[in-house]
Amino acid sequence: MNLLLVLPLLIPLASAAISILFWNSIRSQRWLAVLSMAALFVASLRLLDEVWSGDQILVTQMGGWPAPYGITLIADLFSSIMVVLATLMGLTVTFYSLFSIDKQREAFGYYPLMHVLIMGVCGAFLTGDLFNLYVWFEVMLMASFVLIALGGEKEQLRGAIKYVTINLVSSAFFLAAVGVLYGVTGTLNMADLAEKCNSEQVDPGLITSISMIFLIAFGTKAAIFPLFFWLPASYHTPPVAVSAIFAGLLTKVGVYALIRVFTLIFTQEPEYTHGLILVLAGITMLTGVLGATAQYEFRRILSFHIISQIGYMLLGLGLFGLAESTEVKLLGLAASIFYIIHHMVVKTNLFLISGVVYRLQGTYELKPLGGLYQSCPWLSVMFLIPAFSLAGMPPLSGFFAKLSLIKASLQAEEYAIVFVALLVGLLTLFSMTKIWAEAFWKAVPEQPNPRSKRKSTRVIRKSTENTYRMLLIPISVLAAITVAIGFFAQPVMEASLRAAEQLANPEFYIRTVQGELS
Repeated sequence: MNLLLVLPLLIPLASAAISILFWNSIRSQRWLAVLSMAALFVASLRLLDEVWSGDQILVTQMGGWPAPYGITLIADLFSSIMVVLATLMGLTVTFYSLFSIDKQREAFGYYPLMHVLIMGVCGAFLTGDLFNLYVWFEVMLMASFVLIALGGEKEQLRGAIKYVTINLVSSAFFLAAVGVLYGVTGTLNMADLAEKCNSEQVDPGLITSISMIFLIAFGTKAAIFPLFFWLPASYHTPPVAVSAIFAGLLTKVGVYALIRVFTLIFTQEPEYTHGLILVLAGITMLTGVLGATAQYEFRRILSFHIISQIGYMLLGLGLFGLAESTEVKLLGLAASIFYIIHHMVVKTNLFLISGVVYRLQGTYELKPLGGLYQSCPWLSVMFLIPAFSLAGMPPLSGFFAKLSLIKASLQAEEYAIVFVALLVGLLTLFSMTKIWAEAFWKAVPEQPNPRSKRKSTRVIRKSTENTYRMLLIPISVLAAITVAIGFFAQPVMEASLRAAEQLANPEFYIRTVQGELS
């Protein structure tokens, strides 16, 4: 057994169990949460280093059962990168939670639930079996169901009902697709499926039809058009730390699953499957950003932008199936991976910043906000970095991610999607400048909205100065990473290209799982 593959699951599992043992000691749960997330992040970095330096794919067959009969854990470069990002988001949000989550939610198991959520996310990234992917999805979703409803506020419960209902429906589609695929192929091991689904023994039209069920299931979890309406109805309702971890991780697990199965298993008729994905990517980008431009509530704008940015992530996957040139295929897929890296950091940070704004002025509505540029200059700078990066402004991470996607689209001669991507970038910049103008640049309104809880920013900062500074630590860290990705875009792109090469050449993955390679 390769311990590096198991640690991302064992650490959060053990941490959740120990946290429950210390149920009556919130202080112990807090310390354990930060320490375990830090240990998990270190373990994920060690896993990435092992995969990167050895130029290999790590695999473990649980219980000693050989593939395809046992449970396979596998880490290639793509899944290792995703685990590192997931644990980094877990660490920063957990630290932020220490100073933002109220005692009532802490007393009802907030930290154990966070451990279970991260365990489910890591399990989804590391599994090599479709049924176990379903299991890890459910572990992740069960924890998210409780987290989104924890606190029992009216608006929270309203959003939680929509979130739970739609995700249960998508899980039903997922399970149905798994059952049908097993009935056709007799296996659910992804490496074994890749061989059988691409052999002459199986009708490619039948496999393509099954892939559409998976597209519905994973597309709902990723919030693509037209399956996204649950996200903006729910992500603005829980505490901002919960919104941040959801924004950074949950939809990306759906995107990861789409990239994994549509590069490894469902590659028989790419002109149909990947062509549809490309069309959906363009519509998702456009509908998401149009929704964001119509909003005047901080977290609702960010929620609609999650949808919009999912379209960019799927753009490269669509190009992978449609482009004739191998170089363009790799560039498109690498650009999608680069975009995922950029977006997980940026979107998590923007939600964390919205939480600080709420703490300072008591509302997420933009109209009653104002004056933050003068009263909180450092927070204003921290907002501009991820906001401009999301819009694709150089030299930040989003610029290079979008540039790579545009370049791949032009080389594939997909000019319509180029136009959509550029238009969406401009509208993203418009909505980010709207937040800047309303919340940071303009003066404080003399007659604030009576429904808001806003007081004097100066008074609030004076009474909670230490908390304010502590909340800025994870925000500053994520902003620094955003800048670093921009200034060191070449190494990040090289890593994305290496990950894309592994995805585009599944033979290495298949032989490693089957034990033909050491």
